[in-house]
Amino acid sequence: MSRPRHPSAPPPATRVDAIVLGASAGGVEALSRLLPTLPRDFRPALLIVIHIPRGHPSLLVNVFTPHCALPVHEAGDKQPIEPGTVYFAPPDYHLLVDRDAHGPTLALSQDAPVHFSRPAIDVLFESAADVYGARLGGVLLTGANTDGALGLQAVHRAGGVTLVQKPDTARVATMPAAALAAGPVDFVLPLEQMPAVFRAWGDGGAI
Repeated sequence: MSRPRHPSAPPPATRVDAIVLGASAGGVEALSRLLPTLPRDFRPALLIVIHIPRGHPSLLVNVFTPHCALPVHEAGDKQPIEPGTVYFAPPDYHLLVDRDAHGPTLALSQDAPVHFSRPAIDVLFESAADVYGARLGGVLLTGANTDGALGLQAVHRAGGVTLVQKPDTARVATMPAAALAAGPVDFVLPLEQMPAVFRAWGDGGAI
């Protein structure tokens, strides 16, 4: 029997191996409230796309490392994905998930922008859904365009678990609202309620 997909009736918790997160305008502030809540023994990898203007260096690793118990890195091409590690997409590269003989890896691409963005959230979510299937959590936060809506549905179709920031709590509601319009999601929550879901995904316990 398939699990319920309506936000008012969230599914049982499930352990995931990775969580993909996407955000645009207001995303740094949102992640500053989420990532520091994760404990050192948190097991899923976290793969993150924040829209950054092309041609500008990313300071995300420097911003988040002092405040996170988990190691924080800028993603590298063909880099193995380690549990309990945060990876940020570098500027002007799409971040994808691939697989080699040893397991999931990161891949970088300079293919054309998607939704005027490179990195694009859809690209990460769709490639991660292909590799992780039902062992993936997808999270879409504040933002000013529709990037991520189709990618979140790819996570849904692959059997993964999906979470969207409640639009009226987002700094910019366009992105989460577009995700809700695109199809069903498992959770629609304000930021302060998300850490409990993340921890449940990490240990497979009740939410």
